[in-house]
Parts: sequence; C-alpha cells; structure tokens
Amino acid sequence: MTKPLNNEQKELIFNYCMGLTNQEESAEADHLIFSNEQAQEIHSKLQNILQPLEQTEFENCPDSLAERTVSRLNKAARDGQERLESLLATEQTKTIKLRSPVYNFGKVLAAAAAILIFAGLFFTSTNYMRHHSWNQQCKIQLSNIYSGLQNYMLDYDGKMPCTGMQEGQPWWKVGYQGDENSSNTRRVWLLVKEGYVKDLRNFRCPGNKKSRELEPLLSNIDIDKFNDFPTRWHITYSVRLRCPTSATEETKGQKVLIADLNPLFEQLPEDYSGQLILKLDDKLRNLNSISHNRKGQNVLFYNGGVTYTKERHTNISQDDIYTLRDTEIYRGIEIPTTESDDFLAP
Repeated sequence: MTKPLNNEQKELIFNYCMGLTNQEESAEADHLIFSNEQAQEIHSKLQNILQPLEQTEFENCPDSLAERTVSRLNKAARDGQERLESLLATEQTKTIKLRSPVYNFGKVLAAAAAILIFAGLFFTSTNYMRHHSWNQQCKIQLSNIYSGLQNYMLDYDGKMPCTGMQEGQPWWKVGYQGDENSSNTRRVWLLVKEGYVKDLRNFRCPGNKKSRELEPLLSNIDIDKFNDFPTRWHITYSVRLRCPTSATEETKGQKVLIADLNPLFEQLPEDYSGQLILKLDDKLRNLNSISHNRKGQNVLFYNGGVTYTKERHTNISQDDIYTLRDTEIYRGIEIPTTESDDFLAP
C-alpha cells in the first residue's frame, strides 16, 4: 500500500488540476499521480468535477475579456504615441521662432521619454497578456481533446482511436480525403467525426496565427464528408506515432500523447502525389513550436496532464519529442523502433 499523502502534496495535486503549477511542480504532481494510489484517486475525482467546466464553450479573440483588455491597452499606447508626435511637431514650430530652442526642446525630450516608457510598458504587458491567454486556452483545448478521448475509450472497451496505420504508410498527408489512410491525424479526426469532440476549434491552438485566420467552422453535414481534417491548419497539434512492437498505449500514463505543432513539419507538400523529403539541420534541431512564438509548447500526456515546457522534451522524458533517434532525413514514413523514443508527427 502506498504512503498516505500529506497536506502539502494534496494541495499540489489540487493546484495541478487547476492549472496553477509551474513546470517543476507539474512534473512532481505527475510523478505523484503515477506512483501513488491516493494521488490518483484525488486527481480522478478533481478531473470529474472540473470536466464540465473544461467543456464550457469559449469565445475566440477578440471577443474574450483578455483580448478586449489587450485592445484597450494597445489603443492607450497608440494614443500616447500620437500625442508625442503632435507635441514634437508643435515644439519644432516653436523652436524655429524662438532664439533659445534648447530649453523648449529639453521639455520635449522629457515628455517624449515619459510617453515612450509608457508605451513600451503597455506594449510589453499587453503582448504578455495575449500570449498568456492563448497558452491557457491551448491547455484547456488539449484537456477537452483528452476528455473526448476518454469517452471514446469508454465506448470502445478501452481501445484508442486507430485507423490501421501500417509500417511504410505515409503519415504526413494531412487533409488527404481518400479512403486509404495516409495521415497520422486521422486517429484524432475520429473523435470529431464520431462526435466525441464537437468543437473543431479545440484542435487549433490560438497561439498559431494561421489557425486563427481560418474560415468559419464546418457544419456537422460537412464533417461527415471528410475522412481527415480539411487542411493542415485545421489541426495545429502533432500526435504520437506508435512503436509497432510496444505494449498497448492505454498503460502509458506518463508518455507524451499530443503536443503543439512539430516545427519540422510546419510546411508540408500540397501535392499529395509527391514526396516529403526533409533533412535535419542545427536550426530544425533547436526550434520550438511555432504556436507559442517559438518560446515553448504545451504537451498532453496519456494520464491527462498538460505541461508547458520551454524545451523539446519533458522532465519525465529527456527524449526529443519532435525527432526520431538516429534519423537525419525524413520521408514521412518513418516510425519509432523503441517504446522509449517519443515522436509526434506530423
């Protein structure tokens, strides 16, 4: 029997479920949940309580409160800059007429410095607020996907969505609508097609500019016509590719399941009859996901936990989640050869 949790550990699990932990605390909570039965029970109960909140419909920017606040602060900063330009223009006229322009221009510099500091502070804070809001919304969306996955597994005797990906089949053709499976994203598309995740926006990270610019959502009638996501940018998350010799995925509580878009495969060939050929270089080895301004990525685990990491690995696994070991050239058919090799694609 596992050791009972103390009050500090119980509080850590609660904060973790509420999304209030940092990266180190999240890793500690993940370890507790994985190794302690009481922690697993508390986590499960809190998840069940919070699940209705996670499925609450959210409004896209700019209708959200955070975005309206950002808009107002940006307007204040722009107004400050306009006042500076007007003041400079006025003082410039005065200095032409006055014999001692130094004193007047000194006042202008003082005012300019104050306004520029004001504008700089607001632009910095508003950008931070915007990206923080997108980051939190991204975490909620990954949790919503996980809730849909759980419901799918309950209906299918614990089995994960599977579209029969075979060794040697291409996994990069996101948006290909033929009958044969040529995309790793078809696995999660089943959650949409069968109604387990009803809002397609859950698959589009709000921090990704291209996904924010997409056309309105598809109707249910349209969804029935598709075998995969309509385009690359209707899903800006990358999904784990299975090792064919590994154990069943349902037991891998601390394995990575989904994360923000793999930076190696941001640009995929539009011609599905063509080939994907990508060679690794130093830049590609060190890029973070484009979805969060290259600063990091949100990662969803098989146990339902979501962690934001500034590295291309997690505290649980030091393996690069965006590359295969000992692989320098990608043709879109490669798969992991060992269970410990995390690889999310495309």
